[in-house]
Amino acid sequence: MVKIGNIELPDFPLLLAPMEDVSDPPFRALCKENGADVVYTEFISSEGLIRDAAKSVMKLDIYEKERPVGIQIFGANLDSMLKTVEIVEKSNPDIIDINFGCPVKKVVSKGAGAGILKDINLMVSLTEAMVKHTNLPVTVKTRLGWDHDSIRIVEVAERLQDVGCAAISIHGRTRAQMYKGDADWKPIAKVKNNQRMHIPVFGNGDITSPERAMEMRDSYGLDGAMVGRASIGYPWFFNEVKHYFKTGEHLAKPTIAQRVEMARRHLQMAIDWKGPVLGVFETRRHYTNYFKGIPHFKEYRMKMVTSDDAKDVFAAFDEVEAKFGNAIIPEL
Repeated sequence: MVKIGNIELPDFPLLLAPMEDVSDPPFRALCKENGADVVYTEFISSEGLIRDAAKSVMKLDIYEKERPVGIQIFGANLDSMLKTVEIVEKSNPDIIDINFGCPVKKVVSKGAGAGILKDINLMVSLTEAMVKHTNLPVTVKTRLGWDHDSIRIVEVAERLQDVGCAAISIHGRTRAQMYKGDADWKPIAKVKNNQRMHIPVFGNGDITSPERAMEMRDSYGLDGAMVGRASIGYPWFFNEVKHYFKTGEHLAKPTIAQRVEMARRHLQMAIDWKGPVLGVFETRRHYTNYFKGIPHFKEYRMKMVTSDDAKDVFAAFDEVEAKFGNAIIPEL
C-alpha cells in the first residue's frame, strides 16, 4: 500500500497529472471513473488567486466523486504562496501540490515552476513553509533539473522529504528539454533507491502504454505513475493499465460508439461547468485522441474543432456514430 500522508492508495497507484486546460472537473471525473487513483487540478497561479482572477478561482472547483484530489499551485513568492494555501484550504482538497516543474517561459520567467530549479534553497524553504502552514499533505511535482549539467534530483528529493514533503512526482526531463527527447527514468529510480527516502516517489513522462507503466513499476521500482498526455481524449488508459497489470493481457479497445458516447458526455459536462462558449472551445483538444485512427476522419474532425455551437459538435458525433457504429479502431 502507498500512502500520501494519511491517504491510503493501492499498490502502484495511477495519478492523473495536472495539465493546464485539460485536467478540469469534467475530465478528472471521467478519468476517475476509468481507474485513476488520484487526480490533480490544472496548475493555479498563486498571484492569480490572490488577485481573485476569475480563471484561477474557477480552477478551485472540486467534487466529492473526484477524491482523493490534489490542488496544484505555482509561484515563487513566499507570502503569496502562504496566502494561496489559505485560499486553497477553503476548497477542502485532499492534497496541496506545488508545481516546481512547468517549463513554459511565462511561468519560468517569474522564477516559478521549473524556474525555481535554479534556486534549490528557495525550493526547499518554500516547501517547508507551506508544510508548516497547513495540516493537509503537501506534495511536489518537479523535473530532473534545470539542464543536464545541474541534475541534483536525489539531493533535492531528500531535502524536500526532510522538510515534510509527503510525496514527490518527478518528470524524467530537464527544463532545457521541455517535452523533447525521451524521458529518462533512471535518475528517478536513483531517488527511489536512496535508502534515506521513505515518501512515495512517482514517475512521470512517456508513460504511453500499459507495458511502459509496468516497466516503470517492475524495472525502475517506482511507487506509482503520473499519467499526462496518454490520457488526453483517452480516459480509458488508466483501466487499460490496471487490466494489464492484473492479467498480462490488453483490455479490449473501446468501440467507436463508446468513444462517441465518452466524447458526448465530456462535452456536455464541460458545457454544464464552463458554459456553452468555453465548454465547446476547451474540449476541442481531446477530439483528436478520442477518434484517433478512424480512416477518412478529417471532415468530421474539422466540424468538431471549428464549430462554435455545441449543437453542431453533437451533430458531428451523431454522424460518426451512425457511420461507424460498433467498429473498433484498428491498432496503430
